[in-house]
Amino acid sequence: MSIVIRDLCKRFGEKTVLRDFSWTVDRPMVLMGPSGCGKTTLLRILMGLETPDSGTVTGAAAPAAVFQEDRLCPQLTAAGNLVLAGHGLTQAEAERELRALGFADAELALPAGRLSGGQKRRAALLRALLCKDAQTLLMDEPFTGMDAELVGQAAAAAVRLAGSRPAILVTHDGAAAELLGWPVRRLTECK
Repeated sequence: MSIVIRDLCKRFGEKTVLRDFSWTVDRPMVLMGPSGCGKTTLLRILMGLETPDSGTVTGAAAPAAVFQEDRLCPQLTAAGNLVLAGHGLTQAEAERELRALGFADAELALPAGRLSGGQKRRAALLRALLCKDAQTLLMDEPFTGMDAELVGQAAAAAVRLAGSRPAILVTHDGAAAELLGWPVRRLTECK
């Protein structure tokens, strides 16, 4: 399965953010570019949250997403959030993966609303990566709020858990892109 994007165009008023954009994503890949050039808009189109002005998208089936906002249920624990969206993920599996990204037992007991920003980002990233039914992964700036050591751990988890599924990970962090080792597509400034 591949995500196939052909001649995609999207404008917001007078601003064109995507112009005749084509791309085939058949494995995990990184998307980089300056702010405002259409990276988040592209992911929103692939998720069905925005409609393109023209062009086609196929193969973005059953995506799991990491938004720029964490979008965790604040009353649930981090593991509870993962299990809620995991489609068969167990509590033990969720806690094991959270521990691998630095969560201690005390933090695993906290509701997500009381976690730090970096802890919320790690939980949001794992929630997408561990969704057992997800055929594609769409991740928008998943490493925001993490220090270099945590970015390294989170990138390693992304590589291990994404497997060969078609995935797009948007980042401004060149070092994180290098850690992933995935092919990089660069968007240029939009007109």
